Amino acid sequence: MKEEFTLALVGGGNMAGALASGLIGRRCAANHVHVIDPVAATRAHWQGMGTTVAAEPDAHLAASRVWFFAVKPQIMAQVVQQCRPWLQPDTLVISIAAGIPAQALSQWLGAPERPFTRVVRCMPNTPALIAAGITGMMALAGVDTADRQLAEDLLSAVGEILWVADDAAIDAVTAVSGSGPAYVFLFLEALIAAGIQQGLSAEQARMLALATFNGATQLASLSPDSPAVLRERVTSPGGTTAAALEVFQAHDQAAIIHQAVAAAARRARELAGQYAS
Repeated sequence: MKEEFTLALVGGGNMAGALASGLIGRRCAANHVHVIDPVAATRAHWQGMGTTVAAEPDAHLAASRVWFFAVKPQIMAQVVQQCRPWLQPDTLVISIAAGIPAQALSQWLGAPERPFTRVVRCMPNTPALIAAGITGMMALAGVDTADRQLAEDLLSAVGEILWVADDAAIDAVTAVSGSGPAYVFLFLEALIAAGIQQGLSAEQARMLALATFNGATQLASLSPDSPAVLRERVTSPGGTTAAALEVFQAHDQAAIIHQAVAAAARRARELAGQYAS
């Protein structure tokens, strides 16, 4: 096992739980994890796992090598200010709060003339709850090589990781993979409904749709060929697949997807301005 570290989870919800399930016993002992959450039932759950708990930020933070913020963006500034008295020079701060730029966190943790730059901002997605997610990550200048490795170790517990350059790139990550599971679920809903319309039972349509999507994405992941080439191989001229694709193309499905992703990225930028102001 790699060297252990101490971890404070500021917010003990689903994502924090997913991280802990991948870390406790592998990278850190349960008693090296401190969970801060205002909900008594949540604290009781964590305490049952062997962690220490608190209803609000406390002195345990000073001894925690990593602070992992998993709270709602609306309350992020307030929570950061509550934690700030226990910030240490070597604390690594990691945030998954949507819409909160790393630069804003840096200012809240430090001061306008001396921001705290040991900050990593992340955008995971919901498949992380089953350790099948992907997390976009960016780091400020104060994050050194060892810190980056520690952040990687932490987030890789819930899936793949991808480093990007800055907050603008995190907005793009948000639009593609952060919101992306909803796009997939929407497509699956429609495909299942279409199967039912064609005479399949609901269970048959669901089984076919899920297996097809799962198999196709695995094939795209493992194949050296691009999705475009794989699509062409399935499409015989004048065949059933060609007939279906003609309908998609007639409604300019690609343009709709581009517009949807652009709308998500635009909204991410709007939220950044709203929450960080």
